[in-house]
Amino acid sequence: MLGDNIISVENLNIWFQMRQGFFKDIVSKEWRYAKAVDGISFDIKKREIFCLVGESGCGKTTTGKGILRLVEPTSGSVMFADDPKDPIISQLLKTQAKVTLPDGRPGINVRKLDHNHMKLARQKMQMIFQDPYESLNPKMTIFDIVAEPLIVNRLVESEQEKEQKIITALNNAGLRPAESFMWRFPHQVSGGQRQRIGIAGTLVLNPSFLVADEPISMLDVSIRGDIMNLMLDLRENKGLTYLFITHDLSVAYVFSDRIGVMYLGRIVEKGPTERIVKNPQHPYTQALITVVPKPDPTAKEEKIILKGERPDPTNIPKGCRFHPRCPYVMDICRVEDPSEIEIEKDHFASCHLLTKKK
Repeated sequence: MLGDNIISVENLNIWFQMRQGFFKDIVSKEWRYAKAVDGISFDIKKREIFCLVGESGCGKTTTGKGILRLVEPTSGSVMFADDPKDPIISQLLKTQAKVTLPDGRPGINVRKLDHNHMKLARQKMQMIFQDPYESLNPKMTIFDIVAEPLIVNRLVESEQEKEQKIITALNNAGLRPAESFMWRFPHQVSGGQRQRIGIAGTLVLNPSFLVADEPISMLDVSIRGDIMNLMLDLRENKGLTYLFITHDLSVAYVFSDRIGVMYLGRIVEKGPTERIVKNPQHPYTQALITVVPKPDPTAKEEKIILKGERPDPTNIPKGCRFHPRCPYVMDICRVEDPSEIEIEKDHFASCHLLTKKK
C-alpha cells in the first residue's frame, strides 16, 4: 500500500550560469542562465514509483540530482519525510533542517542540511546511475566497490561485519551466490550484472528512497525486464520508493504508479499512469504516446510528429514554452504562460487548450 509523501518538491529551480565570452563577462550587468529545471513541483508517496519522462535535455536527470543535492538547486524546497524512529532520520530531525509538513508529520528540508548531515541523509537517499560501464571503477573488485559506501560512512567495525553486509547486498541484488562474484572485476561480468552491482552498492546502506536514472537504457532488451522485476521485488520486500527517470513512455507505463511529463525544465502533465497514457491532455504528452511502438503490427494510429527542435534552455520562448512546436498553437500561447489545471482528481496539465474547453 502507498503511504504518505516521502518526497515533496516545491517550485524547484536549477539554473546554470553561462559564460558569454571574456569581454561580455566583464562589462555585462546581466548573466545568462540555462534553466535546466524551472519551477517544478511534485510529491512521491512512500513505496511509490514516480516516473519522470521526456526528451533528452528536458531536465529529468538534473531534477533527480537536485533532490539529492548532487547539483545544488538555485531555489525551491525539497522535503524528505521518513520513519522518525529510524536512527538516521531521528538524528536529522534534531538539526535546523527539521520542518513540520502540512499534514503535521516531522520532515527534513534537504536544502538546509549542512555538509555532514547531507552526507548522513544520503544513506537514506541513494542513486542508481544510467551507465553501468562508466559508474564502476574498473580497477576495483566487486567486493571493494560495494564496500566503499560502508567505509566512507564508517558503518562497519570489523572485516567480518563488512563481508557479511556485502554478501547480503549482492544476494539482494540478484548476484547469487555472492561469493562467486565478490572477487571479480567489472570487466568479468555482463552489463546486466554490472547494473546489479550498482544496485547492491546502494542497498548496502539500507536506503528508503532511490533515484533511478534510466537504469535500463544501456542494457540489452532481453535483460531489461529482469532489472525492472528486481526493483519491484525490492520495493515489495524492503519498502523502497523510486523516482524513476526514463525517456521511454512504454517503460513508464508498465513500471510506474504515476508519471510526470517534462518539457524544457517544466512538468507539463502529471497524474496516475493509467490516466496519463489512456487520456493524455497536453499536446506534448499526446505526441509522445503516438510514437510508442504498438505490439499489434496491424494497428493503425496517426502519429503526431513534432516539428523543429527543443528550444535552447538559455533562451526560453515567451508564453508557453511548447508553442513553437505545438500543432494546436493559439495566439495566447505566444504571450502567456499557461497555469496548471486539475482535469480530474490527481491529474494535472498546463495548457491553454484546457482553459478554453472549460
